[in-house]
Amino acid sequence: MLNYSQTGQLAEVTRRIVEPLQQDSGISVHIETLRPLAPYPFPWGFFSFLDAFPESAHMVPPALQALSLKGDEDFDLVILPYQVWFLAPSLPVTAFLKHPLAKLLLAGKPVVTVIACRNMWMQAQEKMKGMLQDCGARLLDNVALVDPSPTMASLWTTPFWLLSGKKDFLKFLPPAGVDAASIAAARRFGLALRDALHKNEERGMAPLLSGLKAVNSNPHLLFSEKAATRSFFVWGKLLRAVGGPGQWRRYPFLILYVIFLITLISTVVPVSLLIQSLTRPLMRRRFAAMKQQFDLPSGSGAERMHLYEH
Repeated sequence: MLNYSQTGQLAEVTRRIVEPLQQDSGISVHIETLRPLAPYPFPWGFFSFLDAFPESAHMVPPALQALSLKGDEDFDLVILPYQVWFLAPSLPVTAFLKHPLAKLLLAGKPVVTVIACRNMWMQAQEKMKGMLQDCGARLLDNVALVDPSPTMASLWTTPFWLLSGKKDFLKFLPPAGVDAASIAAARRFGLALRDALHKNEERGMAPLLSGLKAVNSNPHLLFSEKAATRSFFVWGKLLRAVGGPGQWRRYPFLILYVIFLITLISTVVPVSLLIQSLTRPLMRRRFAAMKQQFDLPSGSGAERMHLYEH
């Protein structure tokens, strides 16, 4: 299992998932913790937070400390948890997947991705799929746990959490992050993976976590995701041309981008959400097809929940 969690939220999710595997004497678990050479702080500093977005948007991998893996390990299943940074997989995880060892370790191997994020993860998962394909891996399952707060609330609470370290920094809004009940219930995925490994089901092509409410995608957010992804990419390209990470030359442009972003959140995003709400009845079939696409491979069904709700 891969391990990198900046706030600790993803670490708690993956701890719940991996516990049933570790407690089974017939299963051996290796946890590989990723350590960037230049650590990312938590809480973030204002400029260090913004300074991470150009490289995140362009998926430019940072340098990692030496891995304990050699490349000749033969894993039956790989659990790959990741955070979403600026609508892309977090930079340490991107660095691992672009590391020369990744192709040796993941070629032909079944992978389960696990996401814990605000609520916009679909574009990040598409990028993850591309990197896994480049490594020759087989994506069997995806788990996505999201902040249950309304979109407009989490647009503010999540940045304040990352910058202050406090989930309830804004007392008049719901606390940031995935709720405690959803994190505790993630244990069901570990129990299902344990059973699947004992039956050698990971050798097949079928998902191992179907029927367990692994994913509940919201296609109504996809238009906002695509617009934000384009914005991050264009501004990221400009900032990377101005200077490298940490260089003071970026700061005036980062401030300019913050002004642009706040204006966008305050004006364009609400209007976009309103238009989508008004046109929803006309696009019901399209949204249903999009939801089916992004729920794959594990799906949003609940038919096996009764087996692991304990």
